[in-house]
Amino acid sequence: MEQLLHIIIPLLIGLAVSAAVGKPLIPALIRLKAQQTERDDGPKTHLSKTGTPNMGGIMILAGFTAACLIMSPWCPEVLPVLFMTLGFGAVGFVDDFIKVTKKRSDGLSVKQKMLFQILISIVFGLIVVHFNHIPLTMKIPFAKDVILNLGPLAFPALIFIAVATVNGTNFTDGVDGLASCVTIAVTLFFTVAAVLAGSGAGAACGAMTGALLGFLLYNAHPAKVFMGDTGSLALGGFVVGIAYMLQLPLLIPVVGFIYFIEVVSVIIQVTYFRKTHGKRFFRMAPIHHHFELGGWEEVRVVALFTIVTVVCACIGLLGLW
Repeated sequence: MEQLLHIIIPLLIGLAVSAAVGKPLIPALIRLKAQQTERDDGPKTHLSKTGTPNMGGIMILAGFTAACLIMSPWCPEVLPVLFMTLGFGAVGFVDDFIKVTKKRSDGLSVKQKMLFQILISIVFGLIVVHFNHIPLTMKIPFAKDVILNLGPLAFPALIFIAVATVNGTNFTDGVDGLASCVTIAVTLFFTVAAVLAGSGAGAACGAMTGALLGFLLYNAHPAKVFMGDTGSLALGGFVVGIAYMLQLPLLIPVVGFIYFIEVVSVIIQVTYFRKTHGKRFFRMAPIHHHFELGGWEEVRVVALFTIVTVVCACIGLLGLW
């Protein structure tokens, strides 16, 4: 019962804070002209989104942070996950802020983003190992009690997994409610995994679920606000953080299959474009835009991708035994 309360209470706190922050935040973002500019070559339905306020990920971070800090005396395992989420969220916020203040489409350079992501990942790894005393070993899915120990390669693996996952969550954020719904399904998987492991990190899952639900009140189609890199990078940081706290990073490609396929679709598109001198493999990448240009409504895309994630999460649960 106590473990259940440690999930439900942060969920309600995250939901309440995220929803409450949204009411004054959206008008403030409009005043700051922190607004979305849609591509002309994208789905025509997206052109109406131009001017929608961005950086709504602040709502997610606010709800998640409040819930984690309140629960930290009882569940200290939430703190490394909070660090990872806020760290990557901060990189996204700076990127978004530069775009807004400088009135340009690019914020931080690729090298700057990569440097910050590497530093945050290394510090997170050190916190987990030296303060939480959790090794960077990984449980191998579908193989009971089999552990993968990479030794000196553990930190490079952490960096690779973090950067890859964050790119996945970033690419997934392109349709109203898509990144939020997919990540809620992923978070529910890790909630179950935390309960089975008896880990207090489950409180972080409750906090993120609540924060995303509060954000969805404003981000569901038609969206009144977008999360921006502030939110999408934070979601990637959260997924990696909670996965490592439970020693389950090898399950990220399974339960986060949508993140994976979004990245792969971009890689395929770019490679094919270069090899064929201008031809496209997909109508548009990331792959959710391919479906949109095929005539799918946004709500249908979100439903399909969420259902796929739920199925993958169920497969992931089988991998825990």
